[in-house]
Amino acid sequence: MGMTDNDSESTQYIRFQSPHRNRRGHFTGVFGLINTLAREGRLTDEQESFRRINNSWYDAAYTDPSTVDLTVYDHEINPGAAAWFKPSAAHLLARVPGYLEVLAAHGVDCRMMRSVDPGRVIYEDDVQVVAVPYA
Repeated sequence: MGMTDNDSESTQYIRFQSPHRNRRGHFTGVFGLINTLAREGRLTDEQESFRRINNSWYDAAYTDPSTVDLTVYDHEINPGAAAWFKPSAAHLLARVPGYLEVLAAHGVDCRMMRSVDPGRVIYEDDVQVVAVPYA
């Protein structure tokens, strides 16, 4: 292709998600997966403590796109919209392995995906994009 890493077109976005489609036909992300286990009461006290502390840290560390655009995750308007980290978000990516350990302890698959073109970008900030996958 002849692209170098400094070309903006070759930015590799990173997402952690289930390899299995959910009821809506989409791939649930790492935070959705752990929050589902919590809602179902399946986390140990230690795991729930980890989830609360780190979810709070993430809430403080970067913007929830739905607080900027209420429609960003609307299933009718933006079907399958998913957030992808930018490679510059190393400080955010650093805490993901702890989530993956909790999921693995419960036998929940979560895979790291990389894409230079995750879809039609409907939101962007300094650490992430939200994209609607191409049909």
